[in-house]
Amino acid sequence: MSQSESRRAVIAILPVNDLVKAEQFFAVLGFSPGDGSTPEYRLLQTPEGEELHLTRAVPGWVEAGRNPFGLYFCRPDVDTLAQLFAGQVLEKEGPSIKPWGMYEFAVNGPDSVFVRIGWPVREA
Repeated sequence: MSQSESRRAVIAILPVNDLVKAEQFFAVLGFSPGDGSTPEYRLLQTPEGEELHLTRAVPGWVEAGRNPFGLYFCRPDVDTLAQLFAGQVLEKEGPSIKPWGMYEFAVNGPDSVFVRIGWPVREA
């Protein structure tokens, strides 16, 4: 990306125990490996420009069921993604409007990382 195309961004770097399984999970959200990925570090991107980096966790650092990490994806396709994650959605009712104005749902991601996917109700 040239300097004239640069944009400000915050990119999460998520430690995981199994890079391949994590890549497969995030592929459901449209992420694929980008340039610069290595066997120990994955730079994932969507065609829309979203980025997520995965790094191999230090042994014992990330435990499923005790994972302190969470990710929130602001995506307009909440219902479609809830269908793709059928059987994994944490809320029994599926996506719903929350008091904070988001239409959202949650799933457990790789190593039980908390993943919430939502979109502002006013923009739905």
